[in-house]
Amino acid sequence: MSRIGKLPISLPAKVEVSVASDNTVTVKGPKGALIQKVDPDISVSVEDGKIVVTRPTEQKRHKAMHGLYRALLNNMVVGVSEGYTREMEIVGVGFRVENQGNLVTFSIGYSHPIVFSIPSEIKVTTGMEKGSPPFIRLEGIDKELLGQVCAKIRSFRKPEPYKGKGIIFKGEQIRRKAGKTAGSKK
Repeated sequence: MSRIGKLPISLPAKVEVSVASDNTVTVKGPKGALIQKVDPDISVSVEDGKIVVTRPTEQKRHKAMHGLYRALLNNMVVGVSEGYTREMEIVGVGFRVENQGNLVTFSIGYSHPIVFSIPSEIKVTTGMEKGSPPFIRLEGIDKELLGQVCAKIRSFRKPEPYKGKGIIFKGEQIRRKAGKTAGSKK
């Protein structure tokens, strides 16, 4: 049995879960609502304040789907009750970031600024504090969407290993490489 799939998901207070006949699970909470279509082979039930995910057979495909959908449903429950937050730092001399609503403008060493539109489901804040690099904070209830947006932002200027410049997650350690040696032998 799947180690992750067999664990029941306990529902916090103020979180409601409904399973439709076409295996669509809707999770509603204080922060919003999320919908997930579940594979028809996997069965989802709500029993005394817990979500239980079961599979019909021990096939490899069913085992994989069992753990996957249990993890997705758990992410939905955490998202609508607590929400998710990701912080990123823009490291580099002269690098800046600012936002107007959900439109974020990056000045990260290219000849032009990069303007990126954040989806309306995600709340974005940017700032610059003295002594620390500019940061961007993303908050939302959908973990998958938040991860996709963070990956897209990071792709604008990935951190490089020599000087450590680029867009990194807060607290992330970049593996640094030694540069060229100065002397040359003949």
